[in-house]
Amino acid sequence: MTAPQLVALAVLLAVVVALIWGKVRSDIVALSGAAVLLATRTIRPVEVQGAFASPAIIALASLFVIAYAMELSGLLGLIIRKATGLCARLGATGLWIVIGIAGAASAFLNNTPIVVLAAPVVRDVAQSMNLSAKRFLIPLSYVTILGGACTLIGTSTNLLVNDMARSAGQPVFGMFEVTPVALIVAVAGGLYLYLIGGRLLGGSDGGETDAGIKAPADAAGDDPALFPANRPFKPFEAFTSLGVFVVVVLVAALGYAPIAASAFAGAVLLVILRVISAEDAYKGLRPEILLLIAGMVVVGLSLEVTGLASLATDALVVWVRVLGPLAALALLYGATLFLTEILSNAAVAVLLTPVAVALAESLGVSPRPFLIAVMMAASAAFATPFGYQTNVLVFQLGRYSYVDFVRIGMPLNLLTWLVGVAVIPLFFPF
Repeated sequence: MTAPQLVALAVLLAVVVALIWGKVRSDIVALSGAAVLLATRTIRPVEVQGAFASPAIIALASLFVIAYAMELSGLLGLIIRKATGLCARLGATGLWIVIGIAGAASAFLNNTPIVVLAAPVVRDVAQSMNLSAKRFLIPLSYVTILGGACTLIGTSTNLLVNDMARSAGQPVFGMFEVTPVALIVAVAGGLYLYLIGGRLLGGSDGGETDAGIKAPADAAGDDPALFPANRPFKPFEAFTSLGVFVVVVLVAALGYAPIAASAFAGAVLLVILRVISAEDAYKGLRPEILLLIAGMVVVGLSLEVTGLASLATDALVVWVRVLGPLAALALLYGATLFLTEILSNAAVAVLLTPVAVALAESLGVSPRPFLIAVMMAASAAFATPFGYQTNVLVFQLGRYSYVDFVRIGMPLNLLTWLVGVAVIPLFFPF
């Protein structure tokens, strides 16, 4: 191994250990890793600059502003309250309908504000009907995670994989290109939660969070204080922000402009129209997430520019080639599932996308199915309460035990793994 490869490997290991340790904010960990790589000249300033100004960062920041404008208008809270009120008449079935609506909304909006607003309402309605709130809160988080994977903009994971793939010379993904695979996985996961998962949780009333198990201070990402539940409804701001969001999605979906360009224009337009003030726009940016992603992109790029990713995949492909591309896809999916339970989804997406591309090229097959596998698996943090920010929110609100997440999440991980590996080659042949 060369000196740059040794430095890149040492930084990667240090970042992974620090993220698992959880005593230091994850954005600080990622930025520290990027600083070391820059100071040791393992990566060039122009590459660091490109990471901080990448299309994924611009798109995410702009979408955060648009979503926050919709929330400030009272629109999202109003929709959730009205939907819950209507569905409450149907008992438990009505609450499952609300969960399904939240999952569908997560395909286009960040799922953190959706869960922050919906979870207390779902809990209160369940308790008013003498139903266990625990039966519904974990499924609410999981369904929004599954829904978020259904479009390019539904989760930062998909935007990151798309951006890293573009940097590796691969064609970018369309807005709904991943939808067929993700929708099948989401339906399978949703049916499991409705038929089996909810019943497993129904009997866990009265438990409290495990003593000594504590979420990292920054594990929840978007401070819940940004999303109070009872904002007054402002019609002009609500419909203007909704209209701008729809136009942004349509422009990107029809290929008139990249999502970064259309979302940026939409966010600026909302500020110009005074739908959201500049001060509130900055509040909605969620810089801790953007800086975490930018720092991890630099770490991920170091694996590529030093040749470390190719070195690892060359060693891996020696025995994977014997198994064939389908087995390689299954192994990559499983490795991504495992890592996303202990690291952030952004970190996993950034680290494994170059490996996915190099692995596919070494096998002489299309990288597309391998990139889709990383997209699906990097968001599938179901087996721990700290693998995804919405899990942390319901963990605290529902007073779950750690074992609750393992009991319902581990089978869901296995189910989505099997379904994902089965359907990905159908839509994205090798």
